Amino acid sequence: MTQKTHYPQTKDGLEAAGVKYLAASFVDMHGVSKAKMVPIHHYDRMMEGSELFTGAALDGVPQEVSDEEVAAVPDPASAKILPWDPEVAWFASDLRCEGKPFEAGSRNILKRVLSQAEHRGYGLNLGMEAEFFVLEDTPDGGYTPVSKRHNLEKPAYDLARLLDNKAWFGPLAEAMDGLDWGLYSFDHEDGIGQVEFDFKFFPALQMADNYVFFRMMANEIARQHGAFATFMPKPFGDRAGSGAHYNMSLYDLESGGNLFAADDDPRGNHLSTLGYQFTAGILKHLPAICAVVAPFVNSYKRLVKQGSMSGFTWAPIFCCYGNNNRTNTVRIPLEGKRVELRAADSACNPYLGAALVLAAGLEGIEQELDPGEPHTENMYLKTQEDLENAGIEMLPKTLNHALDAFEADPLTKTVFGEAMHGSWLDFKRQEWLAYMNHVSDWEKDRYLKFF
Repeated sequence: MTQKTHYPQTKDGLEAAGVKYLAASFVDMHGVSKAKMVPIHHYDRMMEGSELFTGAALDGVPQEVSDEEVAAVPDPASAKILPWDPEVAWFASDLRCEGKPFEAGSRNILKRVLSQAEHRGYGLNLGMEAEFFVLEDTPDGGYTPVSKRHNLEKPAYDLARLLDNKAWFGPLAEAMDGLDWGLYSFDHEDGIGQVEFDFKFFPALQMADNYVFFRMMANEIARQHGAFATFMPKPFGDRAGSGAHYNMSLYDLESGGNLFAADDDPRGNHLSTLGYQFTAGILKHLPAICAVVAPFVNSYKRLVKQGSMSGFTWAPIFCCYGNNNRTNTVRIPLEGKRVELRAADSACNPYLGAALVLAAGLEGIEQELDPGEPHTENMYLKTQEDLENAGIEMLPKTLNHALDAFEADPLTKTVFGEAMHGSWLDFKRQEWLAYMNHVSDWEKDRYLKFF
C-alpha cells in the first residue's frame, strides 16, 4: 500500500512525520509557487503571517517597491508533505497587506467569488485534467521525448511509449496516491511524450491548490529521472497541445447534492436548468475568459482545428456548447451532471481561471440565460456560412484578441479588482509586444534569402 504523505496539519503531526522545514507558499500571476522556508520550530509564527514578501519583485503582484510588504498566511488544511522530499511541508497561503486581504492575490480573488456563490447556497466542485509533456534536454540545447522509439503518426493511448516513461510516471502515480487524490487513469496522449493524469474532483479552492502543487511535483519528480515536465501548451507545432479542461458542477452547501444533475432534461444531457444557465453565462463571457484560461502567446497555437499529424487537434475553436462532443468549447459529458470547459490549458493560473468562470456562470444563473440547443454535430466540418447562419463566433485567434475581449468585458474588472485587472493587462500586452518584436527561425528561413 502506498504510504500516505499527508498528516494532521499541526506542528506535532508534521514533526512526527519527520518534517524539518515549512514553505509558506503563494502564486504569482502565472500560478507559479513562490515561498519562504522556515524551520519547523517557527510553525506558530509562520501560521500568523510572519513571512513577508516584496510584491514588486514578482510578476503581476501590483505593488511599488515603496509599498508595504505582503504577508503569506498559510491555510493549514492545504498542508502537503513533499513526496520527493519528505523533510519539507508545503502550505498554500492567502496574501494579506496592512492587516487586510490583499485584493490582487490570486487565491483571494477566487475566495471572493466563492463567497458570492456561498451566499446563494452554492459551492463549486472542480476537476482539472492534467495534460503535459515530459521531455529530455539534448546537448545542442533542444529537447526530445524520453522514449526513443520511432514516433507514431497516431501515438494516442500507445502502451509501449507509456511504459518507456515508467521510471518517472511510477513515482508520480505513487505520490498522487499518497496525497489521496484519487488517481484513476493516466495515458500517453496525441503528442509525442505527452501524458494525461486524471484524478478526482475537489471543491474549487482545494483543486486550485492541488493543481499548482501538481505542476511543481510532476516537474520535480521528472527531474529526478533526468527529464523535465513542461506545461507549455504547445511545444510541438505538428502535435496536439496540452489542455487542463475544467470539469464543473455546483453543489448545495447544505445537502452536498449536485445541482447540475437532472433526469428529466428534455435536451437529453441529464443537465438541470441551473446547469444550462451556468453554461450560458460561460458562453456569454467566453472570449474574455480565454485570456485567463489560455494565458500565453503559445496557447493560441493549441486552439486551432488542424495541425496535428493525427488529424484534428481536438482543441476547441468555436463559442458554442454541446453534448458529449469534443468539437464544442463547452461540453456536457455523456453522464451529464457537469459541464466541461475545454479552452483551459495547462499553463493557466487555476485560481484566476476558476474565479472568472464561476463569476460568469453565476451571472448566467442570476440573469436566467439560456444557451439554446446543444450542438451534437462535428463542428470542425462547418463552413463559415454555416457558422454565420447559426450565430456562432470563433474563439480569439491570438492572445492579443483575447486581451481585447478581456479589457472590454466589465465582468473581468469586477472579478479581478482594479489593481490585478490593470496588472494582468499591462503584463500580457507587453508579452504580446515582445512576441511581435521577436524575429523567429521561421521568418529567417522563409525571408532571409527570399530575393
